[in-house]
Amino acid sequence: MLQQTQVKTVIPYFNIFIKRFKTLKALSKSSEKEILKMWEGLGYYRRAKNLLACSIELVNNHKLRLPKTLEEIKKLPGVGDYTGNALLALVYNKPRIAVDGNVKRVISRYINIIEHKINFNKFIEKNKKKLFTSNRNADLVEALMEFGALICRPKDPKCLICCLNKSCKYFKSKHKIKSSRKKIIRNKDYDVFCYINKKKQIALTNNNQISFLKNFYMPYIKETIHYRKNKNWKFLKNYKNSISNLKLNINLYYKFSDKIPPSFRWHSLEENKEFIPSFTKKIFRQVSTLF
Repeated sequence: MLQQTQVKTVIPYFNIFIKRFKTLKALSKSSEKEILKMWEGLGYYRRAKNLLACSIELVNNHKLRLPKTLEEIKKLPGVGDYTGNALLALVYNKPRIAVDGNVKRVISRYINIIEHKINFNKFIEKNKKKLFTSNRNADLVEALMEFGALICRPKDPKCLICCLNKSCKYFKSKHKIKSSRKKIIRNKDYDVFCYINKKKQIALTNNNQISFLKNFYMPYIKETIHYRKNKNWKFLKNYKNSISNLKLNINLYYKFSDKIPPSFRWHSLEENKEFIPSFTKKIFRQVSTLF
Protein backbone atom coordinates (compact mmCIF):
# COMPACT_ATOMS: atom_id res chain seq x y z
CA MET A 1 0.00 0.00 0.00
CA LEU A 2 2.86 2.38 0.72
CA GLN A 3 4.32 2.10 -2.77
CA GLN A 4 3.70 5.52 -4.33
CA THR A 5 1.12 6.40 -1.64
CA GLN A 6 1.54 8.56 1.46
CA VAL A 7 1.44 7.04 4.94
CA LYS A 8 -1.46 9.20 6.13
CA THR A 9 -3.56 7.98 3.20
CA VAL A 10 -2.65 4.33 3.76
CA ILE A 11 -3.26 4.01 7.53
CA PRO A 12 -7.09 3.70 7.51
CA TYR A 13 -6.99 1.28 4.57
CA PHE A 14 -4.29 -0.81 6.26
CA ASN A 15 -6.20 -1.05 9.55
CA ILE A 16 -9.38 -2.23 7.82
CA PHE A 17 -7.39 -4.65 5.65
CA ILE A 18 -5.56 -6.45 8.47
CA LYS A 19 -8.75 -6.63 10.51
CA ARG A 20 -10.45 -8.43 7.63
CA PHE A 21 -7.46 -10.64 6.72
CA LYS A 22 -5.70 -11.77 9.89
CA THR A 23 -3.60 -14.45 8.14
CA LEU A 24 -2.00 -15.05 4.78
CA LYS A 25 -4.28 -18.05 4.29
CA ALA A 26 -7.37 -15.91 4.87
CA LEU A 27 -6.12 -13.45 2.25
CA SER A 28 -5.48 -16.21 -0.27
CA LYS A 29 -9.09 -17.39 0.02
CA SER A 30 -10.47 -13.98 -0.84
CA SER A 31 -11.50 -12.89 -4.32
CA GLU A 32 -10.06 -10.22 -6.58
CA LYS A 33 -13.45 -8.53 -6.46
CA GLU A 34 -13.33 -8.18 -2.67
CA ILE A 35 -9.68 -7.07 -2.58
CA LEU A 36 -10.26 -4.37 -5.19
CA LYS A 37 -13.32 -3.09 -3.34
CA MET A 38 -11.27 -2.74 -0.14
CA TRP A 39 -8.49 -1.04 -2.13
CA GLU A 40 -10.93 1.39 -3.76
CA GLY A 41 -9.54 4.93 -3.66
CA LEU A 42 -5.87 3.97 -3.11
CA GLY A 43 -5.09 3.76 -6.82
CA TYR A 44 -2.39 1.70 -8.54
CA TYR A 45 -4.74 -1.27 -8.43
CA ARG A 46 -2.24 -3.71 -9.87
CA ARG A 47 -0.70 -3.74 -6.38
CA ALA A 48 -3.91 -5.23 -4.99
CA LYS A 49 -4.06 -7.88 -7.70
CA ASN A 50 -0.41 -8.82 -7.14
CA LEU A 51 -0.91 -9.00 -3.37
CA LEU A 52 -3.71 -11.53 -3.80
CA ALA A 53 -1.72 -13.51 -6.38
CA CYS A 54 1.31 -13.57 -4.04
CA SER A 55 -0.73 -14.88 -1.14
CA ILE A 56 -2.11 -17.70 -3.28
CA GLU A 57 1.39 -18.58 -4.52
CA LEU A 58 2.85 -18.61 -0.99
CA VAL A 59 0.02 -20.75 0.38
CA ASN A 60 -0.04 -23.25 -2.48
CA ASN A 61 3.66 -23.57 -3.33
CA HIS A 62 5.75 -22.27 -0.42
CA LYS A 63 4.03 -23.60 2.71
CA LEU A 64 3.19 -20.03 3.83
CA ARG A 65 6.88 -19.12 3.92
CA LEU A 66 8.59 -16.31 2.04
CA PRO A 67 11.53 -17.57 -0.06
CA LYS A 68 14.96 -16.72 1.33
CA THR A 69 16.77 -15.76 -1.88
CA LEU A 70 16.27 -12.74 -4.09
CA GLU A 71 16.00 -14.94 -7.17
CA GLU A 72 13.09 -16.92 -5.67
CA ILE A 73 11.32 -13.89 -4.19
CA LYS A 74 11.41 -12.13 -7.57
CA LYS A 75 9.38 -14.98 -9.06
CA LEU A 76 6.41 -13.84 -6.98
CA PRO A 77 3.85 -11.65 -8.79
CA GLY A 78 4.80 -7.97 -8.82
CA VAL A 79 8.06 -8.37 -6.87
CA GLY A 80 11.22 -6.78 -8.25
CA ASP A 81 14.65 -5.85 -6.88
CA TYR A 82 13.38 -3.11 -4.57
CA THR A 83 10.58 -5.10 -2.92
CA GLY A 84 12.67 -8.28 -2.88
CA ASN A 85 15.59 -6.66 -1.07
CA ALA A 86 13.25 -4.90 1.36
CA LEU A 87 11.58 -8.21 2.24
CA LEU A 88 14.89 -10.02 2.75
CA ALA A 89 16.00 -7.32 5.18
CA LEU A 90 12.69 -6.83 6.98
CA VAL A 91 11.67 -10.49 7.24
CA TYR A 92 15.02 -12.28 7.50
CA ASN A 93 17.27 -9.42 8.68
CA LYS A 94 19.62 -10.00 5.76
CA PRO A 95 22.20 -7.32 4.84
CA ARG A 96 20.28 -5.72 1.98
CA ILE A 97 19.46 -2.18 0.89
CA ALA A 98 16.12 -1.50 -0.80
CA VAL A 99 17.07 1.10 -3.39
CA ASP A 100 14.16 3.44 -4.05
CA GLY A 101 14.06 7.14 -4.95
CA ASN A 102 14.72 8.19 -1.34
CA VAL A 103 17.77 5.97 -0.96
CA LYS A 104 19.19 7.04 -4.32
CA ARG A 105 18.88 10.65 -3.29
CA VAL A 106 20.62 10.04 0.06
CA ILE A 107 23.56 8.25 -1.54
CA SER A 108 23.76 10.74 -4.39
CA ARG A 109 23.95 13.69 -2.02
CA TYR A 110 26.30 11.98 0.41
CA ILE A 111 28.93 11.55 -2.30
CA ASN A 112 27.74 14.66 -4.22
CA ILE A 113 27.41 12.85 -7.54
CA ILE A 114 24.27 13.06 -9.67
CA GLU A 115 22.16 9.90 -9.64
CA HIS A 116 22.48 8.80 -13.25
CA LYS A 117 26.27 8.60 -12.88
CA ILE A 118 26.06 6.15 -9.95
CA ASN A 119 25.83 2.37 -10.15
CA PHE A 120 24.00 1.87 -6.86
CA ASN A 121 24.47 -1.90 -6.73
CA LYS A 122 28.24 -1.51 -7.13
CA PHE A 123 28.27 1.29 -4.55
CA ILE A 124 26.48 -0.88 -1.98
CA GLU A 125 28.71 -3.87 -2.68
CA LYS A 126 31.87 -1.76 -2.40
CA ASN A 127 30.74 -0.19 0.89
CA LYS A 128 28.99 -3.16 2.49
CA LYS A 129 31.47 -3.34 5.38
CA LYS A 130 30.66 0.28 6.26
CA LEU A 131 26.91 -0.08 5.73
CA PHE A 132 26.31 -3.34 7.54
CA THR A 133 28.17 -2.77 10.77
CA SER A 134 25.55 -4.25 13.10
CA ASN A 135 23.00 -7.02 13.05
CA ARG A 136 20.12 -4.56 12.67
CA ASN A 137 19.68 -4.83 8.92
CA ALA A 138 15.89 -4.59 9.10
CA ASP A 139 16.19 -1.33 11.03
CA LEU A 140 18.75 -0.01 8.53
CA VAL A 141 16.40 -0.52 5.58
CA GLU A 142 13.54 1.28 7.32
CA ALA A 143 15.86 4.03 8.62
CA LEU A 144 17.18 4.82 5.13
CA MET A 145 13.65 5.11 3.76
CA GLU A 146 12.60 7.43 6.60
CA PHE A 147 15.83 9.41 6.45
CA GLY A 148 15.25 10.18 2.77
CA ALA A 149 11.64 11.15 3.41
CA LEU A 150 12.13 13.28 6.54
CA ILE A 151 15.71 14.65 6.55
CA CYS A 152 17.32 14.31 3.12
CA ARG A 153 14.13 15.51 1.47
CA PRO A 154 13.78 16.23 -2.26
CA LYS A 155 13.35 19.94 -1.52
CA ASP A 156 14.86 21.87 1.39
CA PRO A 157 16.87 19.03 2.99
CA LYS A 158 17.45 19.51 6.72
CA CYS A 159 21.23 19.53 6.41
CA LEU A 160 21.88 21.54 9.59
CA ILE A 161 20.33 18.90 11.84
CA CYS A 162 21.49 15.91 9.78
CA CYS A 163 23.59 13.35 11.67
CA LEU A 164 25.69 12.77 8.53
CA ASN A 165 26.63 16.37 7.73
CA LYS A 166 30.20 16.04 9.06
CA SER A 167 31.05 13.54 6.33
CA CYS A 168 28.48 14.50 3.68
CA LYS A 169 30.14 15.90 0.54
CA TYR A 170 26.92 17.60 -0.53
CA PHE A 171 26.79 19.57 2.72
CA LYS A 172 30.47 20.52 2.56
CA SER A 173 30.67 21.37 -1.13
CA LYS A 174 30.28 24.83 -2.62
CA HIS A 175 29.15 23.16 -5.83
CA LYS A 176 26.21 21.08 -4.72
CA ILE A 177 24.60 18.72 -7.21
CA LYS A 178 21.06 19.38 -8.32
CA SER A 179 18.39 16.72 -8.23
CA SER A 180 18.17 14.89 -11.55
CA ARG A 181 14.90 13.15 -10.74
CA LYS A 182 12.21 15.19 -12.43
CA LYS A 183 8.78 13.72 -12.83
CA ILE A 184 7.79 13.89 -16.47
CA ILE A 185 4.17 14.96 -16.75
CA ARG A 186 2.27 13.96 -19.86
CA ASN A 187 -0.87 15.77 -21.00
CA LYS A 188 -3.61 13.72 -22.63
CA ASP A 189 -6.99 14.69 -24.07
CA TYR A 190 -9.82 12.16 -23.84
CA ASP A 191 -13.46 12.01 -24.87
CA VAL A 192 -15.67 9.99 -22.52
CA PHE A 193 -19.05 8.74 -23.78
CA CYS A 194 -21.73 7.79 -21.25
CA TYR A 195 -24.86 5.80 -21.99
CA ILE A 196 -27.39 6.59 -19.25
CA ASN A 197 -31.04 5.74 -18.64
CA LYS A 198 -33.96 7.12 -16.65
CA LYS A 199 -33.31 4.61 -13.84
CA LYS A 200 -30.15 6.54 -12.91
CA GLN A 201 -27.90 3.89 -14.39
CA ILE A 202 -24.77 4.24 -16.48
CA ALA A 203 -23.40 1.67 -18.93
CA LEU A 204 -19.82 0.54 -18.29
CA THR A 205 -17.44 -1.80 -20.10
CA ASN A 206 -14.11 -3.38 -19.18
CA ASN A 207 -13.20 -3.59 -22.85
CA ASN A 208 -11.39 -0.25 -22.90
CA GLN A 209 -7.78 -0.31 -24.07
CA ILE A 210 -6.68 2.76 -22.10
CA SER A 211 -3.34 1.93 -20.48
CA PHE A 212 -3.82 3.60 -17.08
CA LEU A 213 -7.04 1.65 -16.30
CA LYS A 214 -6.96 -1.21 -18.74
CA ASN A 215 -9.60 -3.91 -18.11
CA PHE A 216 -11.41 -1.89 -15.42
CA TYR A 217 -15.05 -0.85 -15.78
CA MET A 218 -15.48 2.56 -17.40
CA PRO A 219 -17.69 4.25 -19.97
CA TYR A 220 -16.42 4.22 -23.53
CA ILE A 221 -13.29 6.38 -23.70
CA LYS A 222 -10.97 7.36 -26.52
CA GLU A 223 -8.29 9.93 -27.21
CA THR A 224 -9.74 13.20 -28.43
CA ILE A 225 -9.70 13.81 -32.19
CA HIS A 226 -10.11 17.56 -32.44
CA TYR A 227 -11.16 17.71 -36.05
CA ARG A 228 -14.08 15.28 -35.67
CA LYS A 229 -17.44 16.13 -34.11
CA ASN A 230 -19.13 13.56 -31.91
CA LYS A 231 -22.53 13.29 -33.54
CA ASN A 232 -25.54 11.99 -31.60
CA TRP A 233 -23.84 12.75 -28.28
CA LYS A 234 -24.60 15.70 -26.01
CA PHE A 235 -21.70 17.56 -24.46
CA LEU A 236 -21.92 17.68 -20.65
CA LYS A 237 -18.73 19.39 -19.49
CA ASN A 238 -14.96 19.59 -19.61
CA TYR A 239 -12.89 18.87 -16.51
CA LYS A 240 -9.36 17.88 -15.46
CA ASN A 241 -8.13 14.71 -13.80
CA SER A 242 -4.67 13.48 -12.78
CA ILE A 243 -3.48 9.90 -12.59
CA SER A 244 0.16 9.31 -11.63
CA ASN A 245 2.23 11.25 -14.19
CA LEU A 246 -0.74 11.89 -16.48
CA LYS A 247 -2.71 15.13 -16.63
CA LEU A 248 -5.99 14.37 -18.31
CA ASN A 249 -8.22 16.84 -20.09
CA ILE A 250 -11.66 15.20 -20.18
CA ASN A 251 -14.54 16.05 -22.49
CA LEU A 252 -17.65 14.33 -21.15
CA TYR A 253 -20.51 13.37 -23.47
CA TYR A 254 -23.76 11.54 -22.78
CA LYS A 255 -26.94 10.19 -24.30
CA PHE A 256 -30.07 8.67 -22.80
CA SER A 257 -30.62 5.19 -24.17
CA ASP A 258 -32.25 1.91 -23.17
CA LYS A 259 -30.07 -0.05 -25.57
CA ILE A 260 -26.33 -0.50 -25.08
CA PRO A 261 -23.59 -2.39 -26.96
CA PRO A 262 -23.09 -6.09 -26.01
CA SER A 263 -19.84 -5.51 -24.10
CA PHE A 264 -21.52 -3.01 -21.73
CA ARG A 265 -23.61 -3.57 -18.62
CA TRP A 266 -25.68 -1.23 -16.47
CA HIS A 267 -24.35 0.12 -13.15
CA SER A 268 -26.25 2.21 -10.63
CA LEU A 269 -25.05 5.78 -10.22
CA GLU A 270 -26.09 5.71 -6.56
CA GLU A 271 -25.51 2.20 -5.18
CA ASN A 272 -22.09 0.77 -5.93
CA LYS A 273 -21.34 -2.44 -4.09
CA GLU A 274 -18.71 -3.46 -6.63
CA PHE A 275 -15.27 -1.97 -7.08
CA ILE A 276 -15.26 1.15 -9.23
CA PRO A 277 -12.01 3.08 -9.96
CA SER A 278 -11.85 6.67 -8.70
CA PHE A 279 -11.57 7.82 -12.31
CA THR A 280 -15.00 6.29 -13.03
CA LYS A 281 -16.51 7.60 -9.79
CA LYS A 282 -15.66 11.15 -10.84
CA ILE A 283 -17.60 10.53 -14.03
CA PHE A 284 -20.53 9.26 -11.93
CA ARG A 285 -20.57 12.53 -9.99
CA GLN A 286 -20.59 14.60 -13.17
CA VAL A 287 -23.36 12.56 -14.82
CA SER A 288 -25.49 12.57 -11.66
CA THR A 289 -26.05 16.30 -12.13
CA LEU A 290 -28.35 15.41 -15.05
CA PHE A 291 -30.98 13.98 -12.68
